[in-house]
Amino acid sequence: MIRLHHLNRSRSHRIFWLLEEIGERYEIIAYERDAITNLAPAELLKVHPLGKSPMIELDGRLITESGAIVEILCQKYAPQMIPQAGSDAYFSHLEMMHFAEGSAMTPILLNLYVSRLKEAGAPLHPRINAELDSHFRYMAGLLRPSGHFVMDELSAADIMLSFPAEVALRLGRGNDFPALAGFVDGIQNRPAYKRAMEKGNS
Repeated sequence: MIRLHHLNRSRSHRIFWLLEEIGERYEIIAYERDAITNLAPAELLKVHPLGKSPMIELDGRLITESGAIVEILCQKYAPQMIPQAGSDAYFSHLEMMHFAEGSAMTPILLNLYVSRLKEAGAPLHPRINAELDSHFRYMAGLLRPSGHFVMDELSAADIMLSFPAEVALRLGRGNDFPALAGFVDGIQNRPAYKRAMEKGNS
């Protein structure tokens, strides 16, 4: 059985959602953020030295990093969610899988942490906002008429890009990027997504 180490209000929700989509049995090991610091609890350090979530246990092995987890789960249980190896779509898939946790997350995390500096961080916000605009615009331009990235059905790339797309809406950018707003609406109305939200208290 798959075991998911799930932290509330975190990127591990994507893995929760994917597990609901693929329909495999899994066990949840849930963790709550500290009410004051909003940081992950020390219990996660007992599982992995970095104390990060998500993590899964699969076939006796601990697997970390969202992109790797999504790729491995899709390869094993839902190969239809990954384009055929060597195809043009597959290369796009690889780009988007890495973009989601690489390029896209950099301005998102900078915005989060610099915002906590309040006035001291003000000089950095114009550059950060420009980077957010650039990355959200790039994502919106990649959406296909079907409302998905890379393929015309739900794919691994959609799972990974759900987090930065949802961040765009939380930052109030839905009107600026209606294609992203439509993507988020589509995924959030999927039955598996709703089940993940209910079970994960995300």
